[in-house]
Amino acid sequence: MLSAYRQDTFFLSRVLPVLTGLAVIYGLLWMLAIPINAVVLAITLMVVFCLIKIPVAVSLVSAALLGGLHARMTMPDILQVLNDNLLSGAQVGMTYIMVGAFAVALARSGILDWVAQKMASSLNREGAHVRQQVKWILFALFIVASLLSQNLIPVHIAFIPVLIPPLLGLMNRLRLDRRAVACILACGISASYLLLPFGFGAIYLNEILLENFNSVGAASGYAATASMAPKAMFFPVMGLLAGMLFAVFITYCKPRDYIKVTKAETENADMIATDEKIKIGLQPLLFTALAVVTVLLFQIYFDSLFIGAMIGFMILGFSGIYRWQAQDDVFTQGVRLMAEIAVIITIASSFGALLTATGDIDPLVASATQFFGDNKLFGAAVMLVVGLFITIGFGDSFASVPILAPIYIPLAFALGFSPLAALAMLGAAAALGDAGSPASTITLGATGGLNADGQHDHIKDSVIPTFFHANIGMLLFTWVAVVWLLG
Repeated sequence: MLSAYRQDTFFLSRVLPVLTGLAVIYGLLWMLAIPINAVVLAITLMVVFCLIKIPVAVSLVSAALLGGLHARMTMPDILQVLNDNLLSGAQVGMTYIMVGAFAVALARSGILDWVAQKMASSLNREGAHVRQQVKWILFALFIVASLLSQNLIPVHIAFIPVLIPPLLGLMNRLRLDRRAVACILACGISASYLLLPFGFGAIYLNEILLENFNSVGAASGYAATASMAPKAMFFPVMGLLAGMLFAVFITYCKPRDYIKVTKAETENADMIATDEKIKIGLQPLLFTALAVVTVLLFQIYFDSLFIGAMIGFMILGFSGIYRWQAQDDVFTQGVRLMAEIAVIITIASSFGALLTATGDIDPLVASATQFFGDNKLFGAAVMLVVGLFITIGFGDSFASVPILAPIYIPLAFALGFSPLAALAMLGAAAALGDAGSPASTITLGATGGLNADGQHDHIKDSVIPTFFHANIGMLLFTWVAVVWLLG
């Protein structure tokens, strides 16, 4: 009863005033005969809905319906556009589901637990003369794990709650600032899938970024190949890495003390790190290596992460790592891990298609071009900031691309950007805000691992640090690159 009352209070104090304000503003603009662009309206509504905690999928569909109705499309036409464009998004969404199942199966192998235990036991040493060495070894471990989690071993954020908690006791003794670790995890994960075309990088660069760029850019004469995507994203990723280094060496370089946990909790953590020895047999190790290699080969030679992840999942099932009867349970956990992202990506493709169907993109591009003139510097800055704003709203760069592509590509063409610069602009604008959004799986994963002992706040210690260090560097580096180096 009390929780229901609190929920009603939140709705009455936060949600209802925002919705009422939107309705009043829309009514005033309509009465004053001030034109409202349907594309701007739909995107604004989508972001606002997300910020007031309406589920992202519901926000996308609701904003699409309202934007289409404002553009005087009929309801049957709106529904037809939404339904006809679900297929392209569903292909990527199903790949996400299969990768999630493979990630859970891989976690069941115990490899990640074994690595965490080995690191904890080997680094669990005292003495001031080894503290700096241990600190940098830990940071290197987090960087390598973040990079591998998106490509060679595509487990996404599943490694964080396994690898980090056993090391928290050691991190406390070293007086490491966990905000630096959050920035390492966020920047490492983002940099990996934005630059390397394997695993989740293959999904983002090839199946989402290139697919949307070529389909929308064909009308403007733009075309891009698979080899262009990593080149376009090189400078944005360098901005990410610069932000990570700034966090480690400057912002969060000072020691930070955390409250000591109870004796029982300390003993339990030490037991996890040292006493309960995890052993990996030769057979599971070989089958795990075979599964990882299979996933990689299918990406390289057949360009199919979906089939590679499925076969990798089957190999791990045959290996005896977990009971054969647990296959359905493992797959279901994988679906739960990736279901929300898969649904958002699927619906986002329809949302982007509806923006095009409204017919208001061309007027928007024309007015924006008149506003920017020939000023690439100003135009690029505005597009990047708007991309940051949109992605912050629902916390997923993969779903941002089909939303931004119908607007950004014609605008980039009108401003005279080269195909490589336009590709970098679209890829970076969609990625800005993923690290640093309260709803992002990256920040949620970092908090899930670093807050295992209740001493790491999601907003103050994960969201705010990663927002500034991941996004400012990427925004500045991309801005300079698209205007002077790639444009």
